[in-house]
Amino acid sequence: MIHEIDPAALSGYAQDPVVPYSYAKRHGVLLIQQAEAAPLLCTYKAFLCPAVHSELLRIAINELKHDPQPNTQALDYAQVSEANFTALLSKLYQGPAESREAMEELGDDVDLAQLADQVPESEDLLEQQDDAPIIRLINAVLSQAIHEQASDIHIETFEKRVVIRFRVDGVMRKVLEPKRQLAPLLISRIKVMAKLDIAEKRIPQDGRISLKIAGREVDIRVSTLPATTNERIVLRLLDKQAGRLDINNLGLEQQPFQDFSKLLHAPHGIILVTGPTGSGKTTTLYSAPMYRTKLSGSAKIQTS
Repeated sequence: MIHEIDPAALSGYAQDPVVPYSYAKRHGVLLIQQAEAAPLLCTYKAFLCPAVHSELLRIAINELKHDPQPNTQALDYAQVSEANFTALLSKLYQGPAESREAMEELGDDVDLAQLADQVPESEDLLEQQDDAPIIRLINAVLSQAIHEQASDIHIETFEKRVVIRFRVDGVMRKVLEPKRQLAPLLISRIKVMAKLDIAEKRIPQDGRISLKIAGREVDIRVSTLPATTNERIVLRLLDKQAGRLDINNLGLEQQPFQDFSKLLHAPHGIILVTGPTGSGKTTTLYSAPMYRTKLSGSAKIQTS
């Protein structure tokens, strides 16, 4: 029987999550402390893996110090709908999970090197809370890249070091050189965020991350490339809220400006803009008044 639980009623329970967010979401379980009763195991699944059930029993008895009396259950059970489970998950983990959607707390003076030093080399990435050092480090790197208006983040693994570089205005600049042992953690965490196969290291993979950084919506295109010393990753940052330039502010010389304007008013034709990565091809096309005003839907812009 499905027993729905009002997420608002969680205020009556202990608010500290008992199991990590990643574990709860992956296995479809919540373990909620109750003041005068056995811990509540909440799930939407019709069948619960015995290993997961055993682990939750262990946590209830050993970590929550619940001592079941004779003829009583070690856990209370509630089966809910999947929609209700999702709402409960968000409500219970809204504190530690904030870093997945917003990084408002990361100021402009974040010390990336200090954050990198805080990451233990043996950390199990998938079993950590969202405030784990490796996650804070990646959040800080992304936040700083947006703050510096970087177009790309390159994470390159060498034999004895890892180098994180930003591309700003077409120029690559090293921003951090964390410990070599952190390479698998950094790469695996980014793969998880981009929904890539963390076990596949022999072929290139492409994915995408959508998140908020300091209140700004950002799309990140993720590309992995196998290398002799682990993998290399490139993150392409696409800031949805970055202001698009008007054609008058592109910095074109007078003659190219006149030629471009003339082409924009032509009744038909194709405008082909070429250039290296980060040179402003898409910005140039999207600055066209024809596109900005969407005149009769007569313009077609194709970027690749």
